[in-house]
Amino acid sequence: MRYQFCQKVTIIDMNEEILSEVVFEHGEFESTALSIGSSVLIYQLGLKQFDVVYDKREGKTNRYKVEDIEIDLIKKPTETRVFLEPVRLIVGQHDIGEFS
Repeated sequence: MRYQFCQKVTIIDMNEEILSEVVFEHGEFESTALSIGSSVLIYQLGLKQFDVVYDKREGKTNRYKVEDIEIDLIKKPTETRVFLEPVRLIVGQHDIGEFS
């Protein structure tokens, strides 16, 4: 089954003030049946300036839990979106650098 993986990302400053909230689209993947509470292993997220990107440096993977599965019966073909647990990224702390 094909799933569209998404994750809510809150970008905050050092004072924990919210700068922005975005839904990061990990992409569409083929997988066996998933359920809420399943774990997904994927690259850790980081910031390149204020853009959310994968941190593909060695050893930068994370395990995220599936929080919700949304099936859109209105779209043809039917679309299934999987929402992973939300992440908070701190500007200045989760920056991956310009060349990563």
